[in-house]
Amino acid sequence: MRIIVKVGTSTLAHATGHVNIRHMERLVKVLSDLKNAGNEIILVSSGAIAMGVGKMNLPGRPEDIPGKQAAAAVGQCELMYTYDRLFSEYNHTVAQILLTADDVENDDRRANFENTMERLLSLRVLPVINENDTIGTAEIAVGDNDTLAAIVAESTRADLLILLSDIDGLYTADPHTDPQAELIPVVREITPELEALAGNEGSALGTGGMVTKLRAAKLVTENGCDMVIMNGDHAELLYDLLEGKPVGTRFLGKQ
Repeated sequence: MRIIVKVGTSTLAHATGHVNIRHMERLVKVLSDLKNAGNEIILVSSGAIAMGVGKMNLPGRPEDIPGKQAAAAVGQCELMYTYDRLFSEYNHTVAQILLTADDVENDDRRANFENTMERLLSLRVLPVINENDTIGTAEIAVGDNDTLAAIVAESTRADLLILLSDIDGLYTADPHTDPQAELIPVVREITPELEALAGNEGSALGTGGMVTKLRAAKLVTENGCDMVIMNGDHAELLYDLLEGKPVGTRFLGKQ
C-alpha cells in the first residue's frame, strides 16, 4: 500500500516545544517496520514552529508572522535532524520536501513535485513533507497540514491517508467536556450534521483541529482514498489498522 501518515504538533512535541522523544521514537519504529513489510510510506509532519520555540527557549509560540517564520526556520532543522537520526537506526533514508500552496496550484511545479515523489519512492526513500512555513504564511495564519496531507495523497494516488492526532477519532460530541460522547467508527458520507460536530481549536502549539480534518476527508474520499483519524500517542495501533481491525474513525472513499 501507498500510505500517507500525517503527524501533528501535539504528538511530536511537549507543551514546552521540546521533542516528545517517546512519541517520535515509537512512531519512527512502527513506520520503519511497516516500510520493511513492503508498504510505501510518506510522512507529512508538522512541528517545525513548536520545535523552534523549544530550541530557542521562547516563552511561547510567537504571535506575529515573522516570529513564527523564524521559529519554523530553526525548528525545521531540529525536526529533520531528529527524523534522519531515528530512521537511520532502522536503515531507512529520509528526504525533506517543503511545499507552499503555489507549488501544488501551479501545474508545472505540481508535476515536478509528483515526478520527484515517484522517483524517491522508487528509490525506497521515505519523504518527509511539511509546509514551507518560512515562505508561505497561509498555513501559519489559519492552520493546516491536514489539507496538505490530503493534497499529497491526491497527488501521489495514495491508498490510505492516516491523520495522527491527540484524539482517538471523530466523536458525537466533544469528549473533553461531554462524558456521553461516543466515537464514530465509520463515516460513509460527510454531512452538514457531521461537520457541525467538529470544533475549531487545535492545541496551543499547533494550528489544526477537527474542522481541517473533515476538510481533508472530503478531499481524499472524493478521489476514492480512505482516510483514518486516530490517536498519535499510540503508534503501535497502526499495526491493527493495517490488519483491518477497527481503529479510530475511518472515512470511506467513494468507489
